[in-house]
Amino acid sequence: MLVAWVAYPLVLGGLSLGCGRLLELAAGERLPGPLLLPAGFTIVILAGQFATLTDATAELSAPLAVALAVAGLLLVPPWRGRHRACPAGAAVAAFAAFAAPTVLSGRATFDGYIKLDDTATYFAMTDRVMEHARSLAHLAPSTYEATLATSLSLGYPTGSLMPLGIGHVLLSYDIAWLYQPYLTFLAAMLALSLYALLDGLIAGRALRAAAAFIAAQPAILFGYALWGGIKELAGAWLLALIAALLPWALAGRARAAIPLGAAAAALVCVLSLPGGAWLFPALLAAGAIAFLGPSRALLPRAAVLVAATAVLAVPSFVAAASWLSHLTAFGKESELANLIEPLSGFQLFGVWLSGDFRLRPPHSLGASTYVLIALLLAAAAVGLWWAWQRRSWALPAYVAIAGLGCAIFVPLSSPWVVGKTLAMASPAFLAAALAGCGAGLAYRRVVEAGIAALAIAVGVLWSNTLQYHKVWLAPRAQLHELEAIGNRIAGQGPTLMTDYQAYGVRHFLRRAGPEGASELRRRFDYLTNGKTLDKGESADIDRFRLDGVLVYRTLVLRRGPAESRPPSVYSLVSAGRYYEAWQRPVHPPQTILEHLGLGDANQAAAVPKCPDVLRLARLPGVATLATATRPQAIWLGPPPLAGERRVAVTLAAAGEYTAWLGGDWYGRSSISVDGHEVGALRMELNWPGVFSDLGTASLAAGRHLVTIRSARGGWRPGSAGSPFSFGPAALSAVDSREPVETVAPADARSLCGRRLDWVEALR
Repeated sequence: MLVAWVAYPLVLGGLSLGCGRLLELAAGERLPGPLLLPAGFTIVILAGQFATLTDATAELSAPLAVALAVAGLLLVPPWRGRHRACPAGAAVAAFAAFAAPTVLSGRATFDGYIKLDDTATYFAMTDRVMEHARSLAHLAPSTYEATLATSLSLGYPTGSLMPLGIGHVLLSYDIAWLYQPYLTFLAAMLALSLYALLDGLIAGRALRAAAAFIAAQPAILFGYALWGGIKELAGAWLLALIAALLPWALAGRARAAIPLGAAAAALVCVLSLPGGAWLFPALLAAGAIAFLGPSRALLPRAAVLVAATAVLAVPSFVAAASWLSHLTAFGKESELANLIEPLSGFQLFGVWLSGDFRLRPPHSLGASTYVLIALLLAAAAVGLWWAWQRRSWALPAYVAIAGLGCAIFVPLSSPWVVGKTLAMASPAFLAAALAGCGAGLAYRRVVEAGIAALAIAVGVLWSNTLQYHKVWLAPRAQLHELEAIGNRIAGQGPTLMTDYQAYGVRHFLRRAGPEGASELRRRFDYLTNGKTLDKGESADIDRFRLDGVLVYRTLVLRRGPAESRPPSVYSLVSAGRYYEAWQRPVHPPQTILEHLGLGDANQAAAVPKCPDVLRLARLPGVATLATATRPQAIWLGPPPLAGERRVAVTLAAAGEYTAWLGGDWYGRSSISVDGHEVGALRMELNWPGVFSDLGTASLAAGRHLVTIRSARGGWRPGSAGSPFSFGPAALSAVDSREPVETVAPADARSLCGRRLDWVEALR
C-alpha cells in the first residue's frame, strides 16, 4: 500500500510543483500559493495528451512530464516563495476523507466494484494509450480489443487518464492499485482550489482550510468517487481552478492568462470538446469581472487566453473528429446507464442523507436532508452577498459557472450526464454557503455563524459516512491473482474466461488475447444448448460447446465446488485460491472426437448412461477413451445474513475438505467445523453463481457439525452493504485437478456405473 498511497501522491505532487513553476515562468508572475500545484497538474495532463497523439511518441508521456517538472524546479527552485501549512492541511484532510473507504479496509484496492464496470474500461484505455496512443494495430480479436474499439479508437477523451498512466510508468505498479490514490489526489487539488476561492471571505487560515475541506466533499461528488468517477472529480477540480484563476489572470499582465488557458485546455481534454461548453459561463464570468473590476486592456489578455487554450487543447480537437459522432445517446432521456432513476436536482447542494446517491433519503432522514439543504441555500445567498461586498469575484464566478453550466447541460442531456453535471458543479454551492458563515464571523455573529457552519459540516460528513458504510470495494486478492496469471500467460492466447470478470478480460489478461463468455467479445462462445451467456452470467466449462472451447489455447477458470475439469488436451499451469489457468499445446497430440459432459449446476460429476459410453467407444477412428473425476459437492444451504446457522453433515471418507461460500457479502463470514474455524473472509464481492474458497481443513469420516457465521456492522468500510446474491455454502473434498484417466475402447464398460466428470473419445 505504501507505493500506492504514499509514493504515488508524492510523485504527482512533485510533477505538479515543477510544472507549476514552469507555468509561473510562462505567465511572468507568481501564482497564488494554493494554486501552484493545481495549476501545475494541468500541465502534467496536457504533456500526456500531446505525447499520446501518435503511436511513435506515446511512450514519451512520462519522460516528457518529468522533463517539464525538472525544468521548472531548476529554473525556479521550489524553496522560493512562502509555503503555507493551512492550504496543505486542507489538501491532506480532503485526501484522507476520500481515501478512508479504501485505506481503512487494509487493502490496496479501488472503490465501486460491480456497481460500475467503466473503471475496467478506463484501465484498458490507459494501458493502451500510454504505449500505442489510439492505435489498435496488431491487436488480436478479443474482449480487450473490442473494448478499445468502442472507446479509445473512437476518440473517447483520455485527459483524465494521463496522470494514472504516467504514475504506472514511473513506479512500475499496476494502474489498478493506483486508481483510488489518483482520485483522492484530485480531491486534494479541488481542496486547494477551493481554499484559494475562499481567500478574503473567511478570516483565519485554519477556518478557511476547514471550509475548503468540507466544500471539497459534497455528497454527490463523494458518491461518484466511491463509484470510481474519475471525470467527475477531475471536472470538479478544473471548474474550481478556472474560477480561482479568473480574477488573478485579469488583474495581471497579459501573459498571466496562460495558466487559465492551461486549465481550460485540460478541462476540454478531460471532458471532450462538447464538455468545453462549461467554458462559456466562465467567459461570461470573466466579462462581468472585467466590467466590475479596475479597467484593464482586455484585448491582449483575451488574445493570450484564446491562443493558449487553442494550442494546448489540440489533442481534444484531434479526438473530437471521431468522438462527436458517437454522442447522440448522451442526450436521450431514457439513458440511465447504472443509475436507478434520474437524480434529484437538490443533490447539487452537497447534503444527501442516503447510503447510495442514486436513491432518495429514507423517510426517517428526508426531513433532515431538506432542512439542511434549505439552511445551505440561505447561507450560500449570504456568501454571495458577502463576496460582492468584499469585491472578491472568484466565488461569484465559480457559482455562476456551476449554475449556468447546469442550466446548459441539464435540459439537453440524459439522466446519466445530468448526474455527472450535478457532481462537478456541487462544490460551488457548499463553498458559497461556508463563505456565508464567514460573513457571520466578520459581523461578530459568532454563535449563528458557528451553528450554521457546524450544521452544514455535519450534514456533509453524515451524508458521506452513510456512503462510506455502503462502499463496494474490489476484491484485491482475486484481482491480484489475475494480475499474476496475466503475467504468466502473456503472449499465450487466445484466452477464455467463463465467469463474468470485466477487470480480467479488459485489463489483467490483456496480453493474452482474453475474451469473456458474457462480455463484449469478437467470438461467440455458444453453450451446448445453442445459446450464449448474458452479461454478468457465469457458467461451468462443460456447458460450452467443445469446438468453441478448443479455439482458445488458454482457459482462466474460477474455482468452485461444482466446477468441471477442462477437456483432456488442457493441462494445469497455474492454480490459486480463486482462479486456475489451463493450457493446451499449440498442436495437441490427440484430437477429441466427442466430449460427453456429465453433471449439472450442482454437481460436476454424475454416472453416465452405459449406452452413451459404448457409443463413444464405437466412433470411427477412436483410439482411446479419456475421463476425469471430481469430488461430490456437499451443499450446506444458504448462509444467514447475520448471526449463525448450523448444519449437520456426514462425510463418507476422511481427507482434506475445502469450505466454499457463494455470492457476495460485506461483513465477516466464516465456516467452522466442530467448533474449529476452517476459514473466513471479509467483504468479498462476486457476481451470482461464483464461489470463494474460505479455507481447508482435515476432517475424519463420519458426522460433523458445520457452523456458518455472518457478522455485519461496525466501523469498517462497506459494513452496511446489502448482499445481492449471498450463498449457498458448501464443502468439497480436495483432489488433484490434473490427472486424466485413459481407457481402451474395448474396456469401455469399466466406466459404466462410475461417477465421472466427463468422458471423451480421442483419436
